Amino acid sequence: MRKMPVIAAVSALVLALGGGALWMTRAPAGGREPARQQLATSLTLLERGNATAARSWALKASRSDPKWPLAHAVLARTYLALGEGLAAQAALGRARDAGFDMGRAHQLRAEALLLQGDAKAALKEVRKADPRFARYALRVAARALAAQGDLPAAQMLLTGVLRQVGGRDAAAWAELGRVRQQVGDVGGAIDAATRALSIDHRRVDALTLRAELVRGQYGLVAALPWFEEALRVDPWRHDTLIAYAATLGDAGRNRDMLRASRRALAARPGSADALYLQAVMAARAGENDLARALLQRTGGALDGRPGPLLLAGVLDYATGGYQQAIGKWRAVVAAAPMNLVARRLLGAALLEGGDPRGAIAALRPVVLRSDADSYALQLVGRALEATGERDWAARFLDRSAIPVQAAALQFGTDDDLDTLAKSAVDAPGSPVARVNLVRGLLFRGMTGDALRQAQIIARAYPGVPQAQLALGDTLMTVKRFDDAAAAYARAANLRFDEPTMLRSVEALEATGKRDKAAVVVALFLAQHPGNVAARRLTGHWQIAAAQWDAAIDTLEGLRADIGNRDAALLAELALAYVGADEEEAAQVYAAAAYTLAPLNPAVVDAYGWVAYQIGGTAQAVELLRKAVAIAPAHGGLRWHLAQAQAEAGDADGARANIAAALADPGFADRVPAKALAAELARG
Repeated sequence: MRKMPVIAAVSALVLALGGGALWMTRAPAGGREPARQQLATSLTLLERGNATAARSWALKASRSDPKWPLAHAVLARTYLALGEGLAAQAALGRARDAGFDMGRAHQLRAEALLLQGDAKAALKEVRKADPRFARYALRVAARALAAQGDLPAAQMLLTGVLRQVGGRDAAAWAELGRVRQQVGDVGGAIDAATRALSIDHRRVDALTLRAELVRGQYGLVAALPWFEEALRVDPWRHDTLIAYAATLGDAGRNRDMLRASRRALAARPGSADALYLQAVMAARAGENDLARALLQRTGGALDGRPGPLLLAGVLDYATGGYQQAIGKWRAVVAAAPMNLVARRLLGAALLEGGDPRGAIAALRPVVLRSDADSYALQLVGRALEATGERDWAARFLDRSAIPVQAAALQFGTDDDLDTLAKSAVDAPGSPVARVNLVRGLLFRGMTGDALRQAQIIARAYPGVPQAQLALGDTLMTVKRFDDAAAAYARAANLRFDEPTMLRSVEALEATGKRDKAAVVVALFLAQHPGNVAARRLTGHWQIAAAQWDAAIDTLEGLRADIGNRDAALLAELALAYVGADEEEAAQVYAAAAYTLAPLNPAVVDAYGWVAYQIGGTAQAVELLRKAVAIAPAHGGLRWHLAQAQAEAGDADGARANIAAALADPGFADRVPAKALAAELARG
């Protein structure tokens, strides 16, 4: 009684694959009946989205009846669904040898070639596809065009496919979502993934895409349920397991990450991606030998990919293999010139390896930024010292000692405006090229032109986070802080990553909305519990609110993760401990911070403030004067010095510094400063 539905299902797939009545033209072989049942099970599972289980049943069918061409063809289809192009091509070869009409499988062979990295051959094969399989073939063609970098053509092809069927093609929507993601249109990608799932809520590729988009849009923790939903459909889908494991690791759930990576290895034995993730986890735990052994087990399968190259370079650098690290990090920078981490690492390795000029060249785009970090500035300063350019070295070392105040403008650029403008014209569909032009205008101080261009781009590409960020950065430059905060909020609704969070906080603080800024940080930290920048901000604000114990917990947790070489962190710990009346710990941290960065005004101020709090007024005044001399416009430093001077009996000096503090628009302690000024005036 169960045979008719089974035969009907198999017949339907025969027609879909173009096999005609081939399977009925032969008398059933000894294994044909079990093979037919097994293939029907495979088809049912494939329809339900569980391609991994479908592959297992198709394998059984092909082994039960090796001469049945349809079994091999279906097996090839399951391999394609799993992204295994080489295995799919081999199965198609067996189908051909068994008598399958390969004139009806050009679209399958095209996808197999594409999955092996041969987009050109895939496009050639697509042109041979039978018109009955045109939609499938066009989807493969779109992916091949995207792989060749022609993203506008890929989008046009997919939108054409969707137009033909009134939008009722979940696979085409999922493919369009991927292409939009590649071009930076996050809003469009979210819409496409949502439409795909509204048609077929079990599409694992669409669920995985939505998970990746949610990860960027809302955060690591929010993405996990989407990955888990995809894995409920197909518990052993390798690529989804890899993305899930990576997200778990970034969220600090290392045990869960290990379990997921092991499942990926079980699904695809020898998986290079799974071994890499385990190597990352080993390196995070300080197990460098294990990390190196795991990377070696990948057998070069990940060669050229930035993440594995960065990790391999770190392992080389840790053992003094500077030249090996340089080679790997150069490759990363060549492939991704705006990778800040890779440039810092390359600069450090070049300096340690005896090439200071090379270090300067590598770090130049970083230190051209108005918000260049102190580590990069120190590296360039040391490199300039090594080349004998001591005047320039002093400038960079002085900059490294002063906390960053300027807003981030991504990268400084040496490209001339004509080049940037030409790039924008040559790629009319690329928001990235137009954003680069805006940043070039900003870098050269042409704020009016930059603002006009940024406003046009933000309107033209409402779903592209970079367009909204470029507008926000431009508005921050012209001090339109409320408008900048609104632009950053639009960007955050699309991609809520660390740079977007920091920009939002900066804009909100500039408008005096510290409460809203704190909410932004709290939301980000809830999704990214290990994020250093968010934890640092939280600790800083806890100190400002006199929440001493909470600040100590936050900052000590951060110190446990990043070590004892961060002077700013140690200085804040000193302030937290002295606020909690733990004077001995406060002195230890303040002295350690000062030893690391004796010209950093925030560090000098913290050392002086600790001295003041524990009664060392003379030492406090000396240190706080030094801090003010380094950063004379900072109201908070002036206020601390004024209090120490008042305690030391220097009323005139205290009054002068209170006045200077009140002149700083960012100074927060106006009420107590005015109260002290009035008290001093009364004598």
